[in-house]
Amino acid sequence: MADRSGDAGVACDGWDYSGCEGTKYCPPRCPRFVDGDGTALLVRPYEPDYRDALVQMYEAIDADSRTLGLPPESREGIEDWLDHLTSNGWNLVALAGDDVIGHIAAAPLDDEEPHIVVFVHHAYQNRGLGIELIRQLIAHADDRDHGALVLTVAAENERARTVYDNIGFDVSDRLATEITMRLAIEEPIAKQVRLPPAERP
Repeated sequence: MADRSGDAGVACDGWDYSGCEGTKYCPPRCPRFVDGDGTALLVRPYEPDYRDALVQMYEAIDADSRTLGLPPESREGIEDWLDHLTSNGWNLVALAGDDVIGHIAAAPLDDEEPHIVVFVHHAYQNRGLGIELIRQLIAHADDRDHGALVLTVAAENERARTVYDNIGFDVSDRLATEITMRLAIEEPIAKQVRLPPAERP
């Protein structure tokens, strides 16, 4: 529920936020999320303090979760890739306690239509976190006045393509091994992802 104290600087007082109508302290989308297994998670903007935990998440990603050569396989490759994403783009992480269990990034920073990548730790997949990260990113992209988001998905990954299609991404380019999809950040979707929990469908 929303904290009505106003001057306290606190937006929420508990995990049962289903009746929350938002406050002036809320980010573009409420950072609290309860996944399909009932686990309480937070989605936060990336900070340098999360770097080691994020590297560890990527080191633990199995081969089946890698796509189009990402994430890199070696620790050095992961670190270089993340340093590029965090210095040239903007990033959100999903947290389970002190553990980073999801990551989404948009780059480059100054692009009207940045490209995105999203990964979820295998232990938290199929629980709605990937979709929540994308919704978070859409809300933040709207707040930053981006016109669209673009992603590339392996052509054989029908499951991911279906998720992106259901969110509103459209195919913009198709090659033999990969498909580019684009989501225009227009008022209906921007408004929907920014609704406080009590007003969501």
